[in-house]
Amino acid sequence: MKALVSLIAVLLLALIAYAGASMPGMRFLFGVVIPYAAFIIFVVGMVVRILKWASSPVPFRIPTTTGQQKSLPWIKHSIIESPSSGLGVIARMALEVLFFRSLFRNLKTQVGDGKQVTYGEAKWLWAAGLAFHWSFLIILVRHMRFFIEQVPAAIKLIEGLDSFLQVGAPLFYMTDAVILASVTYLFIRRIGLPQVKYISLIADYFPLFLILGIAVTGVLMRYFTKTDIVSVKVLAMGLVSFSPDPKMLGNIGVMFYIHLFLLSVLFAYFPLSKLVHMAGGFMSPTRNLANNSRMKRHVNPWNYPVHVHTYEEYENDFREKMKGAGLPVEKE
Repeated sequence: MKALVSLIAVLLLALIAYAGASMPGMRFLFGVVIPYAAFIIFVVGMVVRILKWASSPVPFRIPTTTGQQKSLPWIKHSIIESPSSGLGVIARMALEVLFFRSLFRNLKTQVGDGKQVTYGEAKWLWAAGLAFHWSFLIILVRHMRFFIEQVPAAIKLIEGLDSFLQVGAPLFYMTDAVILASVTYLFIRRIGLPQVKYISLIADYFPLFLILGIAVTGVLMRYFTKTDIVSVKVLAMGLVSFSPDPKMLGNIGVMFYIHLFLLSVLFAYFPLSKLVHMAGGFMSPTRNLANNSRMKRHVNPWNYPVHVHTYEEYENDFREKMKGAGLPVEKE
């Protein structure tokens, strides 16, 4: 039911865009006003979110680690899993952001015959998640050509690598197929696994259908329906330069406005949704802090003054008794 509600919501959004773009007088609204409004909501929403995260007090080191913390010289330190320096944190964050390292090590737990718990690998979720995020990023970079008059060589290189499996004309981009396949897998997994379906909300299904709608309309524009790419680029460059040309709006097909409207909804929805984890990952104290609590003492700054009886003071008080009991002491 939750998935159906989300699907109907996305279909209604597409119908709204179709109806609005079918009326020439409404194309300025869907082609200029709504994209600007969505961008403003996105920027303001992200700034508010980041400032809220940045203002949250984190007095202690709480990184989630699976490796050995740096301690004694003869104990092997896991530099990346449990970093004790800023450089180690950067390496750990890079592996997490670029390759989803923690998700790669995700395990599947099952209760077999005889109530025995078994563990197995669960790499399909990692593969689908990685494929989705990377293909989304590459598609986003490819679309930058519409906002730049002289397309940089880097974007041309990415387009060439993405379309090296040439199949007819226009060029076939592999990321188009990958993003459709990965989003479809993520949806099937969400409704196919009972334990995942049980905890899924409309907020989980809606972004999947919204992104799928954006991808489908983009594929339809590129491979099946005729779209005036020149007019699209003129409009896009006008939007980024705050001087959109209304004359271009009539040259572009309705499918483009559906695509742009769904994309605008995604941008406006982004700061309010779970999708904001894209920025939240960088702000998470479980990821962006060095695990150096054995090297440095971290004191809660708003604690009331408390006299702490340190080990040095304890040893000074009971050194002779410790020696008499055969306990080791740091100072003779």
